[in-house]
Amino acid sequence: MNTDLSDDILATALQWKDSGRDVALATVVTTWGSAPRPVGSQLAVDGEGKFIGSVSGGCIEGAVVTEALDVIADGKPRLLDFGVSDAQAWEVGLACGGKIQIYVERLDG
Repeated sequence: MNTDLSDDILATALQWKDSGRDVALATVVTTWGSAPRPVGSQLAVDGEGKFIGSVSGGCIEGAVVTEALDVIADGKPRLLDFGVSDAQAWEVGLACGGKIQIYVERLDG
């Protein structure tokens, strides 16, 4: 039995696409410092805003879903940057900052 969630995310994205839904795929491509999800983590979003997977453990998912809907609409991929400096992190009681880059693309074909 395969327990790799990334396989489930991709399989679901392909099922959505095969059933006629518009779909975008978001993938973590770079992390630095404290990052909630590792490089390669994915989130699939359909044209109605339904999603499966995670690229952030919840803290930026809403922004990524919004960007994914824009990618579905205009077909232009995006590289998203999210981050918190060490100084900002200390101000709110976190040990360190971090950065994450997420590539969002429409599934075509």
